[in-house]
Amino acid sequence: MFTQLREDIASIIERDPAARNSWEVLTCYPGLHAVVLHRLAHRCWQVGFKWLGRFISQVARWMTGIEIHPGATIGRRVFIDHGFGVVVGETAEIGDDCTIYQGVTLGGTSLNKGTKRHPTLGRGVIIGAGAQVLGGFTVGDGAKVGSNAVVVKEVPAGATAIGNPARVVRKETQESQDPREQAAARMFAAYGVMPNGDDPLSKALHGLIDQAAAQEHQIEVILTALRSAGIGCQSLQELDKFDADRLNKLVE
Repeated sequence: MFTQLREDIASIIERDPAARNSWEVLTCYPGLHAVVLHRLAHRCWQVGFKWLGRFISQVARWMTGIEIHPGATIGRRVFIDHGFGVVVGETAEIGDDCTIYQGVTLGGTSLNKGTKRHPTLGRGVIIGAGAQVLGGFTVGDGAKVGSNAVVVKEVPAGATAIGNPARVVRKETQESQDPREQAAARMFAAYGVMPNGDDPLSKALHGLIDQAAAQEHQIEVILTALRSAGIGCQSLQELDKFDADRLNKLVE
């Protein structure tokens, strides 16, 4: 128990720039208090003391504003930052080294008892503030869910889910070469998104605009070649010149 507590405190100091020392984390971080009390409630639940487990989780809810069902499974070094309004359902599973921000719901979409109704988070998952992860699917290792996203289907490992309903952004193959930026990305991605993260819809629009600009240029090249060969081309009404840069700025 004390080994896990030391791990929890060390992981919070590592991931939260506002954490100054172990004593402050131990006494002033409700996310840590909720996780510690959940471990006690979960043990009671596992050995058949269901009411006692529920009562301990209720006391933790009064103290911290974080509601974790005693049947939920939580791994090691899980950090619930700020935490107020977090709800974790009975069949939810949270892997090691996950980070969960305030207002998150790990909820279910089924009323069938005895089934896997709540999500499973892999290792190192980050769930941004206000996100709703609903259903008995898996959020893969190292995935991120942006603030206020509503996720109702599986998120692949290493991907980012943003929006309502959530859209999945695959992990970029090219990563920063700066070791400090790489370390920051591994340890701390505030609210589930990185500063340079793009909306997948915006990325798609940029791609379409760039493709249209390339086709416009190719048509100009073809027309120039035809005129040089003495082949006449029917003139059409003059239109405004295609401005890819202006359109790209509109969808940023």
